[in-house]
Amino acid sequence: MFITLEGIEGSGKTSQVKKMAAFLEDGGHPYLLTREPGGTRIGRRIRQVLLDPDSNDLDPVAELLLYNADRVQHVHEVIRPALAAGKIVICDRYVDATRAYQGVARRLDVDLVETLHRLLVDNLKPDLTFLLDLPPEEGLRRAREQIDSGARSDRETRFEKEALAFHTRVREGYLRLAAGEPERFVILDAAASLEEVWQQLSTTLEKTFNQDGS
Repeated sequence: MFITLEGIEGSGKTSQVKKMAAFLEDGGHPYLLTREPGGTRIGRRIRQVLLDPDSNDLDPVAELLLYNADRVQHVHEVIRPALAAGKIVICDRYVDATRAYQGVARRLDVDLVETLHRLLVDNLKPDLTFLLDLPPEEGLRRAREQIDSGARSDRETRFEKEALAFHTRVREGYLRLAAGEPERFVILDAAASLEEVWQQLSTTLEKTFNQDGS
């Protein structure tokens, strides 16, 4: 099973990924945690370019292609082998992030994003996607608080420096995607506390694995 977590900056994905790992560990399920960008050695170098605030002149199309380069390497080196080995793959961001950030917020051709995904990784999609949704004002406040406290690197803040309108478009893009694929997306109220979000998320996980008989 391939599970992804999506959401704007500060939505709390990383914290929930850790809780998901503990849940799977307790249930005896083999799993793999990964992320985009940066789920491979080569991907980590691409991540440095994409998230570095000094890359503020990166062309949107070049940005899109770098995310796809990271994904091709990631899918072939990490995701597909893990799925083939029977592992549950949990990924912090995947193609829905590209749709929301580059396709919608950067106002690139969404059909181009879809075409590239189909051609480059054979349209590999998650089985289940958790969208941690909250107002962008709150997400940015949390993200900046983490950066100021040292909990997040200040060398990965290019998107945090984008205008509020950009993050509003990202959120709208995510919600539009979720509305279009309600059978795959589960929307969580990420404005709630960490434990309250986990309760929402774990309820779905319990139902999913009971249904699978895993």
